[in-house]
Amino acid sequence: MRATYMYGPGDVRVIDVADPVIVDQTDAVVRIVRSCICGSDLHPYHSMSPSSQGSPMGHECVGVVEEVGREVRTVEKGDLVITPFAWSDGTCEFCREGLQTSCRHGGFWGGGDVGGLQAEAVRVPLADGTLVAVPVEETSPLIPSLLTLSDVYGTGHHAAVKARVTAGTTVTVIGDGAVGLMAVLSARRLGAERIVLMGRHKQRTDLGREFGATDIVAERGAEGIAAVRELTGGDGSHVVIEAVGHMPAYEQAVGVVRPGGVISRVGVPQYSKAPVGFGTLFGPNITLTGGPAPARAYIDTLLPGVLDGSVDPGKVFDREIGLDEVPEGYRAMDDREALKVLVRP
Repeated sequence: MRATYMYGPGDVRVIDVADPVIVDQTDAVVRIVRSCICGSDLHPYHSMSPSSQGSPMGHECVGVVEEVGREVRTVEKGDLVITPFAWSDGTCEFCREGLQTSCRHGGFWGGGDVGGLQAEAVRVPLADGTLVAVPVEETSPLIPSLLTLSDVYGTGHHAAVKARVTAGTTVTVIGDGAVGLMAVLSARRLGAERIVLMGRHKQRTDLGREFGATDIVAERGAEGIAAVRELTGGDGSHVVIEAVGHMPAYEQAVGVVRPGGVISRVGVPQYSKAPVGFGTLFGPNITLTGGPAPARAYIDTLLPGVLDGSVDPGKVFDREIGLDEVPEGYRAMDDREALKVLVRP
């Protein structure tokens, strides 16, 4: 089969690899119907150490079950399934607490002998705990929105939930990528009164307004902080969702959060140290939260709105390509020519 591998900065290739097979009787083999390129995939695209073996890429997909092991009970051949970006057993104490990204027996796509999801098919370990079957045909127009439940919509929802967004909350979202836009959508659905989206790409911020942003701030740094402070009467935001992962975005978050507020980080941090001392978080009683979203935990909550059409998170996909075009898809996202690229095997 064909699968995407990364060999170093900017070096993405679609190569031939062995077809996936059942290894453990808790496995399933899934034929991928749609996958995509994530903003977090651009981090290794910039900084991965060169490798002669390469790393399998992709962690989001919707697919059809082709085969199951003898111990699999919750899905069967022919089911259309959502595949969250972490695989998990669904039974350990962390899974039962809704933290599948910390599953004692789980892991992430592209690690060890588990392939990536920018491919034609994949072996899914712990299929019962990982896969979610949905009553939809693979030709359904809902497929893009269902795909967002594997990561990006769940991540935006996680950011808002961890920040305790409720009715009347003022929220600032830093970053107009797909995760930031899903955070806007999620904050609105949780009742946020005012949502400031910090972004400078008009096509994206227009979609942000459609999802519920009330204000757009294009400025960055000190000017951006001043603009948000002015919009919030000088106090800053109850909640700041940092959906970028770079230090300037974190510093901006510290600058716009109000005393007693919450900074929720879901952009994968590309730094190892961040200010948390008296003058930044401690003195004004700021809460710092966030982390990798346990997407599996949120699917049951978010799925009904996708199925009934009351939300359309699939609008974050603004380009669709074939699997062999994935290297060009990475380039387009890196050059900000595409917001999020849908991949058709």
